[in-house]
Amino acid sequence: MGTAYTPGLKVSPRTLVRKFRRLPLKGQVLVNSGDMVEPDTVVAHTQIPGVMQTVRAAQILGVDSAGLHNALRVGVGDVVTASQIIAETKSFFGLMRNEVKSPINGTIELISDTTGNIGIRLPSTPIEVKGYVRGKVSEVIPDEGVVVETEAAMIQGIFGVGGEQIGEIAILVSGPDQPLTDSMIDASMEGKVIVGGSNVSGAALKKAISVKAAGVVAGAIIDRELIDFLGYDIGVAITGQEDICTSLIITEGFGSIRMADRTFNLLKSLEGKRASINGATQIRAGVIRPEIIVPLDIAVSDDEVADPVQYLDIGANIRCIREPYFGQLGTVTGLPPEPVVVPSGSTVRVLEAKLADGQDVIVPRANVEIIAQ
Repeated sequence: MGTAYTPGLKVSPRTLVRKFRRLPLKGQVLVNSGDMVEPDTVVAHTQIPGVMQTVRAAQILGVDSAGLHNALRVGVGDVVTASQIIAETKSFFGLMRNEVKSPINGTIELISDTTGNIGIRLPSTPIEVKGYVRGKVSEVIPDEGVVVETEAAMIQGIFGVGGEQIGEIAILVSGPDQPLTDSMIDASMEGKVIVGGSNVSGAALKKAISVKAAGVVAGAIIDRELIDFLGYDIGVAITGQEDICTSLIITEGFGSIRMADRTFNLLKSLEGKRASINGATQIRAGVIRPEIIVPLDIAVSDDEVADPVQYLDIGANIRCIREPYFGQLGTVTGLPPEPVVVPSGSTVRVLEAKLADGQDVIVPRANVEIIAQ
């Protein structure tokens, strides 16, 4: 068998993108099938109920549970504020008073004759789901969300941090081998998706956040600078939930690696256009890739945007996704049909490749992915 299917990173000037936009729990969908939406269009919303806090009112007042009702100053459904008196008793002709105050802002949800407790629910948290990309609603999922379709240029990275952001693409380097430094970034980059070349320094990332850039895209980053930037080591967990205003997308790997020409040239052709980006990454089960999506202004046919099946064959462009060649690009030069025993002791199918730096290597097929075009 000379060919085999393998997943790959997409670097495409034109493809059909379908984004599922779902609420975390059931709510209300605000758009209809066929509607055009923008990245900031709210397509669905819901309310996450607040936590209920219990107040031991009868115990505080020194009354039995059944007698609590005589001391109440509120009822079920009433909205209360922190420190508001919700129950009180008086004795000695009103000279002595015991009070129960609400510890929080919320709504009275429960008054128990059995326990003498009052339950106060914190305000609900509103949740909105936005379109994320400019496109058409192709499907409505009742009470949950929608699917938004768009014809777009799309670039997937190998690693990223930070969530969804929107901004115009700004190229700050002259070529894919030039690193992005803090001196290149100024206040004019606010809200922009900044593109560098071979590497982005930790100082540049901090500068990008200080000017409120939407995102930074670069070929690579030195891992210790990423740790210093975030303040902790990510490990193997899913990213995308970091509390940062600027998302980072790395296209090649860790260290200092020239951005692939096809990736840089595509980004350069998109300069000035509005992009939707997301740094969320998960490498293991349920793979999630960081992405840059730029909707196209010109409609194309279904044939033009269809995603071809990618096969591992001689001449295919690949990227190594595990050590010792992690992040390196290459071209397949041979596909030996028989399994081979590798240094780890496993018997696996391998491929022969010529890396971008000229090395001829043999690597397990599971350690590479095709760079889809």
